[in-house]
Amino acid sequence: MKIFWSDFAKETLKDIYSYYKDVAGIKIARKIRNEIYEATRQLTTYPDSGQIEELLLSLNAGYRYVVTKNYKIIYRVDDDKILITDVFDTRQNPIKINNPKRNK
Repeated sequence: MKIFWSDFAKETLKDIYSYYKDVAGIKIARKIRNEIYEATRQLTTYPDSGQIEELLLSLNAGYRYVVTKNYKIIYRVDDDKILITDVFDTRQNPIKINNPKRNK
């Protein structure tokens, strides 16, 4: 299976990178970005390895997640591809995970 990133997830990852670049430096920003990418690698072989995202069950889209550090990497499996839809900072209010932009 191949991994694809939604525009929303790409933008979220850019925001995370930019934030850490400004507050902690480029080295830390790269490290965090790489850890997020690394956490998704297992999905190509084991797409169902992530836990079901209970907060998104009402969307009936089969959302799952894997965790690295403070981030939930939200994804779903569509036929022969894995779509990363969000990188959610778990320090936020969990209700914010229901962002409608995720589905675009």
